[in-house]
Order: sequence, then structure tokens, then C-alpha cells
Amino acid sequence: MDFTLNEEQKMFRETIYRFAKEQIVPLCEEADLKGEFSFEIWKKMAEMGLLGLPYPEEYGGSGADFVTCCLAGEAMGHAGVDGGHTLAWGAHTYLCGADILLHGTHEQKLKYLPKIAAGEWIGCMGLTEPGCGSDAGALTTTAVRKGDRYVLNGSKTFITNAPVADVFVIFATLDKGKKHKGITCFIVEKGTPGLATGKPMHKMGCRCSTTSEVYLEDCEIPLENCLGGEYNGWNIALGGVEWDRSILLSPFLGGAMAMIDGCSRYANERYAFGRPIGDFQSIQNRIADMKVCLEVSKLAVYRVATSKDAGKSLNPLLAAVNKMYIGDRGFEISSSAVDLFGGYGYIHEYPVERGMRDSKLGQLGGGTSDIMRMIVARAMLR
Repeated sequence: MDFTLNEEQKMFRETIYRFAKEQIVPLCEEADLKGEFSFEIWKKMAEMGLLGLPYPEEYGGSGADFVTCCLAGEAMGHAGVDGGHTLAWGAHTYLCGADILLHGTHEQKLKYLPKIAAGEWIGCMGLTEPGCGSDAGALTTTAVRKGDRYVLNGSKTFITNAPVADVFVIFATLDKGKKHKGITCFIVEKGTPGLATGKPMHKMGCRCSTTSEVYLEDCEIPLENCLGGEYNGWNIALGGVEWDRSILLSPFLGGAMAMIDGCSRYANERYAFGRPIGDFQSIQNRIADMKVCLEVSKLAVYRVATSKDAGKSLNPLLAAVNKMYIGDRGFEISSSAVDLFGGYGYIHEYPVERGMRDSKLGQLGGGTSDIMRMIVARAMLR
């Protein structure tokens, strides 16, 4: 399988890289220190067309394919954009907007996607609950149909973008007895009576993405806000895996590339015992190992993206392998980078410090590495 980029793809990646380097990265350090979502960065990303990248033009997007979307994420991470804003982008464009794109009616798409693409409305997706994360089929948020409305009750947690969101894609069950087969998906708008969000959580990394709980108390929504039909929520959730374990991994690739570039420069500039530390075999081995992890990770992501562009379904086993490997190796690369920088790697002014904090989410979000191992093992031992 040939993953060589054509000239148009190379130019696109370079354009996004330069845009991020010049207009986004200078704003990231202050935002990370404050732990604040930057509406200024969001506006710039919207103007660049990033927020609606995969949507058809009729819904305000660019109609980009999977590979192009991955290139955009990789370029942003490589330029040095913090993990918080790329995470917010992923939750908005791919987890919320893409669910509407793939499963919504034409009327739902016309109503929501242009605003999402333009950044006028910020989107989020609510699946995880305080009592169930990886075991999503055990969710307890309920939906009851009453006349011409659904009434939702329950709560969600760790919901990216929730405190600033205008549109929520919420998963609830119409029948607890059916377990995952009872799950249904709903679109809930900000301001709907009974919908509330908690205080933003203070996180270790990805600090510029706002994260909180979501509360639904006798929250009534019209029937037309059911997304994808009743009892189809589990399929929608599984479909999100295709984005989460391909495109949403691409900023981690870019972040690893930035780490390796920084380590290579530092190894040539930093002297110890009268010579550059890059002359020492231990440093050379460290950088070589980082590069090997990166190249294998890139092959994994672009194999999935290329397959999706060819119209093939994502293999759950392959998706789990990708998520586990890239999550684990991404954190390994960032930790190794901090070690290489020594004391300076522990100081905020050096990007590797933030990079390590941000990369840890790769092992936790969207399914932990342990859950990915469980999926792989079950598939192999059937």
C-alpha cells in the first residue's frame, strides 16, 4: 500500500503547518498557562476552514477525505499547537459534527453543520458517565418518549467542550433492559430547559479544552431531535471509533514529530564534556527509538485513512491496535524527550513539558490502552 503524498497533499499540509506556526502557536503558551479555551484561536481555525473540513460544501465544509483530514491534524500538532485546542477541534468537528453528518436527516444537517463549520456554534458529544466509561453499554441516562417530545434524565462526565458548547450530541437509553441495544442518540441545544453543565475541570494536560459534566433533568426535546432513529445509538457510537482511532490520532503524530525535531536540535546545541550531547551513543539511541515509534505510528494512521477513502469499513481489531500503539508510543516519545532535555524538560518554557502532559491523554481518552488490549485479545482468542 503506497502512502506517498501527491503534490497537492504536500502543499495542503505545508499551508496548514505555516498557518498554525504563525497564527496559532504564539497564542498557545499563555492559554495553556491559564488553562483557558481561546476563542481567538477558534476563530482563526474556523476562518482557515478547519472546523468544517470533512463536510460537503452544501453544509459549509470542504468535502475533504480522510487522508486530508489526517494531514491537517498532523500539521497542527507538528507546528506546536497545544493538545487542548486540537482536542476541542476533534470533539467539535468529528465527534459531534460527524455524527450529525453521517446519521442526521437533511434538515438536521442544514440546521447544524453550517454553524458548526463556521465556528458559530461549538459542538460536543456526551457518552461517558460517572459510572461507566469504557463500558458504554451500561450507561444510565434515560430517554422517555412523551407525546411529541423526549424527556432526558441523567448525567455525563469528562465531556470535552461542554462548558462552551451550543449543541450537544447525547446518548441515552430508551430501554435499560436492552442494554446497548436500547441506546438512542439525541441532539440537544444550549438553553434547553433541564440542560446544564458543571464547572470546568482542571486537567493535567490538554488544558485549553474545556471539560465538564453535563446534567439532564427532565430535559425535553422535540421528536425531530432524535439522531439516526431510535435504538441506533450504539451503531452511532461505534461509528465514532472510525474518527477517534484514525483522524483524531493525527495531532498526536504531529506532536511526536515536533518532539523529535526539538530533541534533534537540542542534542546538537547542548554541550556536555566538551562536545554536543548528540555525539553520545545513549542520546543517539534515544532519538532513533523515538523516530522508529513515530514512523510505525504514521503507517498505522494512514493505513486506516487510506482504507476509509477506498470505501472500506474499519476493522475493530485494527482500530484497537492503532489506538493502543499510538497512545502508548506517543507518551513514550514525550517522556523520552523530557528525559533528553533533563532539568529543562521539566520547565514550562520548553515545549516538551507541555507535550508530555498533553500526550498522556492518548492512553486514556477514547478507550484506555488496557481496554484496547482487551479488544485485541478477545479478537485473537475467539
